[in-house]
Amino acid sequence: MNTIRATAALRGGVGRLCRWLLLLPALLLGLTVPAHAAPNAGQAPAFRVIAFYNGTWDAAHISFVQEADRWFPATAAANNFSYTSTNDWERLAGITPDQYQVVLFLDDAPQTASQRAGFERYMRSGGAWMGFHVSAFATEARQWPWFYDQFLGSGNFRSNTWGPTTAVLRTEDRTHPSTTGLPATFTSSVSEWYAWENSLRDRPDIKVLASVDPVSFPLGTDPDQSWYSGDYPVLWTNTGYRMLYANFGHNAMDYGSGTTLSSTFASETQNRFVVDGLKWLGGGGGDPAPGDPISQTSAFALVAEANGNCVDARAAATANGTVVQQYTCNGTAAQRYRFPATDGGHVRIAADGDGRQVVDVADVSVAEQAPLQLWTYGGGANQQWKPVREASGRYHFIARHSGKCLSAPASAAAGVQLVQRTCDGTAAQSYRLVTQG
Repeated sequence: MNTIRATAALRGGVGRLCRWLLLLPALLLGLTVPAHAAPNAGQAPAFRVIAFYNGTWDAAHISFVQEADRWFPATAAANNFSYTSTNDWERLAGITPDQYQVVLFLDDAPQTASQRAGFERYMRSGGAWMGFHVSAFATEARQWPWFYDQFLGSGNFRSNTWGPTTAVLRTEDRTHPSTTGLPATFTSSVSEWYAWENSLRDRPDIKVLASVDPVSFPLGTDPDQSWYSGDYPVLWTNTGYRMLYANFGHNAMDYGSGTTLSSTFASETQNRFVVDGLKWLGGGGGDPAPGDPISQTSAFALVAEANGNCVDARAAATANGTVVQQYTCNGTAAQRYRFPATDGGHVRIAADGDGRQVVDVADVSVAEQAPLQLWTYGGGANQQWKPVREASGRYHFIARHSGKCLSAPASAAAGVQLVQRTCDGTAAQSYRLVTQG
């Protein structure tokens, strides 16, 4: 009995698993083909979303994927974004924020080294993510600690409720763009609910947005798999990334007949979180704090978090080939820059003294440690940068042609040339913008 209960806690029960196996052929025949949705003809999408799914585990999860691939295309058309879904997870290996501004994980997570490395690179390069339910399920989280322990903060799966039910959720932060439209409490759609080994509230980068309200207890219909008390976050974000996780995404099922008994998208309030969250992730909702996008009318000094030096044009020159270096902040014209927009969320980092001259990756190089210089703007991708606002209010800047970040050198000495380097989230790539008079 203990073994059966342990298995039930992991995947909802041995009996349901057997019934699911009998239903699998019919469910796979009914699984929606990859969905595509675009805004109205002639209107460019505000952002592009790609959703990854597996669609081969648990009838309740397959039902959610089917429903999602009906709901998201309609929602995309109504809210001016595009939506594509795929079960080809290998597309993550080379995905970039220019291709898709938002990635969704509907019912799984990357499994191979190339998929995982590609997704991590995507997020460090300014991409955005929303995950549902099973995307955070893990029994061997230490095999991918960046995702489960750092990014999600949750670690291994600990327990679940059964059977699937609604819950009253308490909105803990109504200032985040994804939750400004939520009431103080609301009733979720039906779902199975997960808990994890890590306390999310002990993770400094994790901000819980909503959790199970105590009025929901006992939560579940099986006395042996119900929650009677405790702290159970349901919606959260990691402030170091543009991401959201939602614990829901498991429909109630009649496993005997394969009939779906509930809808994940039955709660209009819960749907508001998804829509507003997507708009924020796609760049349309802004960040919780002001200052994004960067002002088009002001000049700024860029102060490195790593060493307090400023981005500086050597000898205050503006000629082609002028070395872009770090130097003690001094308020001179050599350290004043403007950020005129190009397209796709990119900007030029233009010298205030001569707006034609911009920070340029020498020789259009994509190599690690490629040096930075000033050069006359000619529309090159090596002259365009995507500013990604961090939770602290600082920014990192991602080169459009290479996906690498503007980086301070290891040395704190004045006069050392700046370079591009693989984005790694360190202080060497984090810059505070200080408005100049």
